[in-house]
Amino acid sequence: MAELKEEDVGQLHQEDADDRGGKDLQAVSGAVEETNGQTASSSAASCDIVETEGSHGQTSVTVGPERHISIQSTLEGLENLVDLNGAGRKSCPLCPEEKFKACYSHKLRRHLQNLHWKVYVEFEGQKMCICHLPCRQHRPSPGADQAAGRLVAHYHCVVCSVTIARKTDMISHLKRHINKGETEASYSQNTDMMDQEPVRAGQAYEIMKELGTNVQLLPNHSTPQKTDTYFNRKMKTNRQLVFCSLAVLAEERSPLECLDAFGATGIMGLQWAKHLRGAVKVTINDISEPCVKMIKENCQLNHIRVDGSRTTPRPAEGQGDADTPFATVEVVKMDANVIMHLRAFDYIHLDPFGTSVNYLDAAFRNVRNLGIVSVTSTDTGSLYSKSLNVTLRHYGCQIVRTEYYRELAARMVVASVARAAARCNKGVEVLLAVALEHFVLVVVRVLRGPTQADEASKRLRQLLHCQWCEERVFLKPGSMVEESLYRQLPCQCHGSMPGKTAVELGPLWSGPLFNTGFLRRMLVAAVQHSMEDLQPLLKTLICEADCTTVKSFSVTGTPGLVECGVVIKTLQKVEEADSNDHSGKRKPGEDSGSVVKKLKTEASQDHPPFYYSIHRHSIRGMNMPKLNKFLQYLTEAGFRVSRTHFDPTGVRTDATLEQFKSVLTKYSVPTYSNTQSGGHSVPVATDEAGRMVN
Repeated sequence: MAELKEEDVGQLHQEDADDRGGKDLQAVSGAVEETNGQTASSSAASCDIVETEGSHGQTSVTVGPERHISIQSTLEGLENLVDLNGAGRKSCPLCPEEKFKACYSHKLRRHLQNLHWKVYVEFEGQKMCICHLPCRQHRPSPGADQAAGRLVAHYHCVVCSVTIARKTDMISHLKRHINKGETEASYSQNTDMMDQEPVRAGQAYEIMKELGTNVQLLPNHSTPQKTDTYFNRKMKTNRQLVFCSLAVLAEERSPLECLDAFGATGIMGLQWAKHLRGAVKVTINDISEPCVKMIKENCQLNHIRVDGSRTTPRPAEGQGDADTPFATVEVVKMDANVIMHLRAFDYIHLDPFGTSVNYLDAAFRNVRNLGIVSVTSTDTGSLYSKSLNVTLRHYGCQIVRTEYYRELAARMVVASVARAAARCNKGVEVLLAVALEHFVLVVVRVLRGPTQADEASKRLRQLLHCQWCEERVFLKPGSMVEESLYRQLPCQCHGSMPGKTAVELGPLWSGPLFNTGFLRRMLVAAVQHSMEDLQPLLKTLICEADCTTVKSFSVTGTPGLVECGVVIKTLQKVEEADSNDHSGKRKPGEDSGSVVKKLKTEASQDHPPFYYSIHRHSIRGMNMPKLNKFLQYLTEAGFRVSRTHFDPTGVRTDATLEQFKSVLTKYSVPTYSNTQSGGHSVPVATDEAGRMVN
């Protein structure tokens, strides 16, 4: 899809315009119609030519959305875009004036052949020539300033009209179309079906539905470097977890002022507004102008009204016909740090491209007391111990690759969040920490006051990790002598192995990563909103938070819920107290202990840190038991045990590694080798290290 604007037409007719009287314009229109008529089905692939009278008497040519002028079937069709037989200087139809100045016909013909036609990409008889028009601009890197990008050469896809810079990328793009069975004819039918939706010039949209919310996606939406509105389908679990956490907070106070700081397509904020409606006041922010336009179009697609000002009255819920907006969102084009410094919110979600440490200080600056901040980090390269120098630069942590690297990443992100909150005299209570393949999600509740900040800072400790057996333990405060550090490890590797066997990692969050009461309420919200694919994960998290294999998911209906020692007021309790102040500010003379109450036995209820992989510590030559059976054996031995979402083969337990291996060895059976000993198979005996013994 493309459009020849008035200045492009003026370049084609800048010579002898008065003498020819529009002759070149008719040649261009005839050439485009003739080229388009050479396809297999001229009626389906032909372009509509519309001539309109400009304000200065010039005529503009608008080419239909099916074909760009750089897509031709023959070289003659490309040369017919401009009258090469006429006298005077001619401009290139595929280059701007500042790149290729007007020249005579013989030089322009060589330019079209050697630059545009020579590097074409062919698909189903159509040649996609390289184009230098301002259809595509070079996007800067995500960390660079968002200045105006330079023009780059590109190709226009004949199937979906997406612009791609490199020839090899275009060939790979066309192969994906072939694998999906998409052709030019099938694409033309799809564009006819989407004529009711708002379509931007030069692009084709794909409608995607998730959790009852429709969003428009560009063909290259999955590549952040090549699109303005990035959308990742694999982050569906992340969006559902964030939605359930907001739904739980909406039960405590209403209405909530929530912020989606990085909107992109706006799907997360639209889901909040569409399902929670009057309980939330949604603000979707993005610094990119194309993203803001896309968000507003998606609001119209979901019948959600865009509120440009905070003083615009909201429509009454349940009134109006089907076309009347049933929810209202505010779309803002601003830097994320700026809007979080200017306004206060009850719920803030950060999901930038990569690390989120650059936005944590602004997030905790104005978040209200007992509010929630959810942080999504997608820089898995640095979090999962693949780029240690980047990890040290972004998070200030020294780590190595371990068997529990995902929980290590979650505790590293929580440590960064706790430090940012402490700088604002706020503490955090971790409600949820999930580390999956593509992201790390941390949800914390904000507790205002220097006392809460000090308590959270005390949970930041160094971790002592044995590189030989991978035993680990958090260092006690005040451990300063190097030789005494090894005595804190339960293993005996330091005494039996030469040299130093342990390394000091961190600082990391040493407290719990889950809030059982909050997770149970999230499970209720997932059931209410029909999130069947999220419920197994939440049930695993509840068992992991309690460190038990007993699956009891009943939620009591008490108005005041205790979540890891924190008493939370629900809406029922607030209404009974006739409290209408939801700003999160403490009233004069109100004791902070009445708002946040800590239990003295909180430390004894925390789940044990980290987990062991049953495959990593299996004994060579022995068949280990099934995982569920092994959990039962550990429970019978008197240990707390549960599975973990961090690793499907991991076991979270309060047993030491030596105790873990002893139970595993006790219930493992030796494998049998088919050695020839009288025609019978004999068992192969092994020691604890897995070596064969005679």
